[in-house]
This record gives sequence, structure tokens and C-alpha cells, in this order.
Amino acid sequence: MTHAAHVLIVEDDELVQGLLAALLAERGMMVTGVGSGAEMAAVLVGHHFDIVLLDLELPDEDGLVLARRLRAQSDVPIIVVTARQGREDRVAALKIGADDYIVKPFDPQELILRIDNLLSRAAPVAKGSGPVTIQIGALTLGLNEHALRRADGSTIPLTPAEFSVLSALTKAPRRVLSRNHLLDALSTGAETPGERVVDVVVSRLRKKLGDNPKSPKHIRTVTEFGYIFQPTEQPSD
Repeated sequence: MTHAAHVLIVEDDELVQGLLAALLAERGMMVTGVGSGAEMAAVLVGHHFDIVLLDLELPDEDGLVLARRLRAQSDVPIIVVTARQGREDRVAALKIGADDYIVKPFDPQELILRIDNLLSRAAPVAKGSGPVTIQIGALTLGLNEHALRRADGSTIPLTPAEFSVLSALTKAPRRVLSRNHLLDALSTGAETPGERVVDVVVSRLRKKLGDNPKSPKHIRTVTEFGYIFQPTEQPSD
């Protein structure tokens, strides 16, 4: 039997949050509701969610900032549910990494269909067995086991900050990630480090990956913006 999907609703309007919760509960889903960015950060610690419904108008923080931070730290599907109808907000949300965008008032059946579609797409990843690995030259990064290994199986130690940055980069191959995006990956919710920290962490990672700092092939610098991860090319037959 498959487990009931656990949905996090981030919505400060108690009436809307209650309606959403009732709608999803009728479909057999587990629901957790919060009304602010701070509450969202607190509930994400130590809890697994299958999908997040995120309002953009929250009392303490803009939902776009929360979406960017969440995407830097997790692959959980995000549906923005908001009254904002502007094209700029929709494009910004999708660029940040939101999976879908729906404007209030919405058709309940349409929302359910969008949720079901995202859950079905995410299911194969969630149910996969064994560690997820990424090849970086002669090294292998185990995302589930938080380990960087040499070909002989020995481990190269990574600090939590190094793993967070390397994980964010490798999950978005050939895509430029801004320093702000990588800062979000480093953030613990209590205090956000400065931009310089990202550069220091990348410098340490390059040494551990055996990357030439003057001409790196794995983690490349995009001047005045951020960094991009170049995956190992597989040899052709």
C-alpha cells in the first residue's frame, strides 16, 4: 500500500487554509498548515513533505524568497497558490524552481489534478532504492549518504557547508546558480551567511575534487553571478 501524501500548506488566511486542508483530507492526504515563513521553517525541520502549497502574500516574508530558499535545500514539489496574477510573479516563481502556479480563486478539481500530476512525477524518485550518486571525474558523490568517495571506496571528508553547496550544484547540472541561491542552500534558518562564504566553500571543494583553480572543469565560475557544475562526460562507444 502506498503511503498517504503529506502536504504542507503555507497560507496565512485561516479560511483558505481550512478549505484547502478539508479538500485534501477528503482525498486521503495528510495535511500540515502554517501561516508564516517562520512557521514554515520550523515545521520543515525534521519533517518530510511530499508537496508544498505556498502562498506569496505572507505576514513576515515574501513567498518568492521562501520558494527560492526551499528549492535550494530540497527537491519537494512546490505549487504556488496566490492571488497575484501578474506575469512577472508567475515567471519569477517558475524561474526560482516552483513546479506550478495557480491563481486564487481556483477550481478545486483543477488544484487536485495538478497535485496528483506532481505527486505521480515525483513518485519514482521518492520510491527509488539505494543511494543516488553523481560522478565527478574519478570521484562519486553519494547524495543520500552525504559522502564523497574515491574509486577505491575511501571517503573524502566534507563539512556540512561543503556538502550543501556541492549537492545544490550537482542537482542542477549545466545550470548557473547564483551566490544567493547557494547561500540559501547554506542557510539554517537562524542566520544567513555572507556571500564571501560561498566563494570560500567553493574554493575548498575545488581542492577536494582535484579541480585546477585557474581552469576548473567541474565547478566553473560565472563572473559576477555565481557557479555552474559541469558533469563528467561519459565516453562514447
